[in-house]
Amino acid sequence: MVKITALMVVKDSPQGSDPVILATATDLGNFGFFQRPSVKEFIVFVGRTVAKRTPPGQRQSVQHEEYKVHSYNRDGLCALGFMDDHYPVRSAFSLLNQDPAEADKLLKIQRELDETKIILHKTIESVLERGEKLDSLVDKSSDLSAASQMFYKQAKRSNQCCTVL
Repeated sequence: MVKITALMVVKDSPQGSDPVILATATDLGNFGFFQRPSVKEFIVFVGRTVAKRTPPGQRQSVQHEEYKVHSYNRDGLCALGFMDDHYPVRSAFSLLNQDPAEADKLLKIQRELDETKIILHKTIESVLERGEKLDSLVDKSSDLSAASQMFYKQAKRSNQCCTVL
């Protein structure tokens, strides 16, 4: 399984000073709880070092143990990706060069699924509200006989065992 450990966006600073980290995102779930702060510090250190050594308009990959750091410096703004050794280089630079949602089709599908899930939850909530309103209407109705109201309530109790929410 290929894995992205961190993504960073770094801005070049004047000569001699460290580049400024504008944004960073990390997934340190593969590391132990007490290792995570050290790993994050290491990512910041390596990210700044690689960004400082990547000339404008250039791309490079740096190998460290089972990880690779891919960097792309576009006019002083450097995007870095910390990936495992099996992550395809072309995909890594594609991710650094454009919107991650466009580069990663799975991320796009996940976003669509999340949107569908939100719509589904809203639909279920509105159906439940309608069910509650129907209950109150049945109770208040003078048009339904007592037998009809009893049938409605028994049918509702019978259907509750089959409903999964």
